[in-house]
Amino acid sequence: MAWHPEHKKNSKNRILTSAANLFSQHGYDKVSIDDVMGAAQLTRGAFYSHFKSKSELYSKALIHTAKLRANQANDSYDAEDIRQFYLADEHVNAEHAGCPLAFLVSDISHRDEQVRATYTAVLNNILTKLENTGLTRTAAIHQALMMIATVAVSRAITDESLKEELLTVGRQSPQHE
Repeated sequence: MAWHPEHKKNSKNRILTSAANLFSQHGYDKVSIDDVMGAAQLTRGAFYSHFKSKSELYSKALIHTAKLRANQANDSYDAEDIRQFYLADEHVNAEHAGCPLAFLVSDISHRDEQVRATYTAVLNNILTKLENTGLTRTAAIHQALMMIATVAVSRAITDESLKEELLTVGRQSPQHE
């Protein structure tokens, strides 16, 4: 008897969520298909009914994470709202599946073309979202880079005082000096 279509969809979502969480915590190289499937509480054999390779899973997990994060944001957000949402403590301190632009930035450059193209698409998506708030392309790029770098660096350092300083500056409206 075949599985109900909802079962397959739910299984795929469990795999993607597990993969996104594990990849954001450990990076691509330290996560196996068995790790992902175990976290999803599914068998390794089920993996191949959804994905051809670990690289494809990684690429799809990037998209899955970005969509989850985007769904948490309000479509009526302006550029200021987007910055505050992105730099919120809950996102910066998240243990699982934050924005792949910041959480996986150093890992992505070592991946294949498919994964890097997916990362590029996620970046272009946030740039478009920022442009749709009325920012110029240049201003959107500046804001995206500032947000991504602020989260990535804040997550990497051990000095809590410096981390708070970075986040405070990042959350402020851009100033022309």
